[in-house]
Amino acid sequence: MYPGAYDPARTAVVSADGTRTLTYGQLEERSLRLADHLRAAGLRRGDHLALLCDNDPRAMEVYWAAMRSGLYLTAVNHHLTAEEAAYIVRDCGAGALIVAGLLAELGARVTELAGGPQLVLGLDDGSYDKALEAASAVPPERQPLGTDMLYSSGTTGRPKGIEPALPEGDVRDGPTTYTVVFQAMYGFGEDTVYLCPAPIYHAAPLRFCGVVTALGGTVVLMESFDAEAALAAVQRHRVTHSQWVPTMFVRMLKLPAEVRERYDLSSMKVAIHAAAPCPIEVKRRMMEWWGPVLYEYYSSTEGNGITFISPQEWLRKPGSVGRDGFLGTLRICDEEGRVLPPGETGTVYFERDEPSFRYHKDETRTREAQHPEHPNWTTTGDIGHVDEDGYLFLTDRKAFMIISGGVNVYPQEAEDVLVLHPAVADVAVVGVPDPEMGEAVKAVVQVEPGVEPGPGLERELIAFARDRLAHYKAPRSVDFTASLPRTPTGKLAKSRLRDAYRNG
Repeated sequence: MYPGAYDPARTAVVSADGTRTLTYGQLEERSLRLADHLRAAGLRRGDHLALLCDNDPRAMEVYWAAMRSGLYLTAVNHHLTAEEAAYIVRDCGAGALIVAGLLAELGARVTELAGGPQLVLGLDDGSYDKALEAASAVPPERQPLGTDMLYSSGTTGRPKGIEPALPEGDVRDGPTTYTVVFQAMYGFGEDTVYLCPAPIYHAAPLRFCGVVTALGGTVVLMESFDAEAALAAVQRHRVTHSQWVPTMFVRMLKLPAEVRERYDLSSMKVAIHAAAPCPIEVKRRMMEWWGPVLYEYYSSTEGNGITFISPQEWLRKPGSVGRDGFLGTLRICDEEGRVLPPGETGTVYFERDEPSFRYHKDETRTREAQHPEHPNWTTTGDIGHVDEDGYLFLTDRKAFMIISGGVNVYPQEAEDVLVLHPAVADVAVVGVPDPEMGEAVKAVVQVEPGVEPGPGLERELIAFARDRLAHYKAPRSVDFTASLPRTPTGKLAKSRLRDAYRNG
């Protein structure tokens, strides 16, 4: 299950507008050539390859070059600032960095700030194609399996690399865990046409594109999400499978009825959604429109476990994210680590035969993710309960993490920036309900004595944060308060502040 196993003329990846196409023959040859070039540059099994790229079909060449070279692939969010992206490239120890043409300026700055890596290839400056032309397309005797190592911000605001165990075996040996699990759940195969409307630097889009191309299907890449354009892509390419976050559902539902009814969506068999809780009413309306094709799963970038729920099950258990059975056994535990019975709320753990991941160069965080008595039980900090039938319901999320449009935002990063503004005496950042994004980022600010709060200062603080952070991490609004709730020891009682907004 790798690109060379399929008809070379078959389309492996195509842009949604149809202007860029990559066949399986091209994907096989070009990934082999890139793998050869990386080996010649000294990269070996267990080394790291960074990718700074938009939704360009050639990203899958880089993906498969890593998968057949025993490398860790780190896809970097190109909406980060140069400083944030450089930290990731430096922290993962990337031996090579591949940069898309539109991101060349960012890539140059990242390379400078990261102090390397030694090998940098541009997809559109000629260096990438030149490297491939000079490399060999002859498959080597050994092609060790690689995997991804992606970064997810922690509650302290410092990104952490999620490092899975490097798989054993050869890329030609057979199916991997992801292909086995998702083929069984969703029926992926050579007749699959999979629409990817989300950026492939995120875990789920990247991994699903990998699964589809491992199984001989066709990936349709949207450059960026647009509600009507997504419907047009489904019709144009006769999409059979797709993946979404709830914010996308909200935006499509807000289209005028005549626009929604303009497109033929009858080819859609499976519409997968995850990344953030989906409001029950939104999901009901989507199923009324698309039919019972919405399949949900709950997992994480850490990949420590997974639950699934079919549309039929969800209609019986609205609000649930499903049951375990494929990757690990659910365990709901209290603060002391004791297993709780059905109906009681606690921390969500997945039990595996052995720990499934560690945080790169951070044993403290790795231990914190493990059960106090069972290191093979791991958690990402989510809170929930299971019912008598074993269905999981999430009742809270990681500490104070904000999920806005399906993207994780950790408040500490914005707090650390805003507190440096001369007008700010104290600040807290929380997620507030938002009908489109699920949650919106809000800053609550106590100003310095003599400073006049108001709309002008609000605009100034938002601009100050956006100049220093990726824009989705910056607050969309600012409220001013006389004081923030802190304990006698000085600890911010953020839960009280957050709950006040959630309760209106």
